[in-house]
Amino acid sequence: MPEREFLEPVFIDAFDVDDAWFQCLSKILDKGHVYTITRGSYEGQRRLEFDFAVIKIKKPSHQIIPIIPEGMSIPAPTDMDYVQGYLGYLLTGAKTETEDYTYGERLVAPRVKVKQDGSGMFKEIPLDVNQIEEVIRIYKEKGPGTNQAVMEIGMPSDIKLNDPPCLRLIDTRVRYGKLHFILYFRSWDLWGGFPSNLGGLELVKQYMAQEIGVEDGEIIAASKGLHLYEYSWDLAKLRTNKTGLEIT
Repeated sequence: MPEREFLEPVFIDAFDVDDAWFQCLSKILDKGHVYTITRGSYEGQRRLEFDFAVIKIKKPSHQIIPIIPEGMSIPAPTDMDYVQGYLGYLLTGAKTETEDYTYGERLVAPRVKVKQDGSGMFKEIPLDVNQIEEVIRIYKEKGPGTNQAVMEIGMPSDIKLNDPPCLRLIDTRVRYGKLHFILYFRSWDLWGGFPSNLGGLELVKQYMAQEIGVEDGEIIAASKGLHLYEYSWDLAKLRTNKTGLEIT
């Protein structure tokens, strides 16, 4: 792959999640940038990554998980049982003592850590807001003419975490009688995370659309960190019939 001087954004126009995943796999093998991870998951290993990617999915409800063609010796990146479980994770605020956060906690029961005077200890203060239900309320009571119905995952203190959230915000829009999601991921594993994340978020969108009283709409996702870890390069080549491609 030739050396670049400028960032090279890519745009994927897909029909459903299966189509989006396949197109992203194919294009990242041709357009991805190879680098060594100096901080983050799999530190010291290589990643193949888009400079910036925007993925538009017209009908995410049509096929919300990728399909592996029969006869291919490739493990499925996710399944509906996992996606249904992921939906539960997104809709509840439960987290274990070892977790700094969950997406569900940030969405429906966010808390901030406050340092207690003199003790050096922190306590968690609930913010008393369920962002999913609040967005539903805004659209039901005020109608679609707003740009304020955005659900935030990230917060400033995340910069100090060893594993800060990959998904940072879920923006929403009701237009043409449909609820649409606009997502931003700071980092996004194309093989292991992309299919499950989009499947679960699509189910959240379907629930919210039903509650608001509109149809289910599109997903537009953006990321400056959509990537493949080195362990999945050969899997991506098999899935896209690019087994002869060399990645350097």
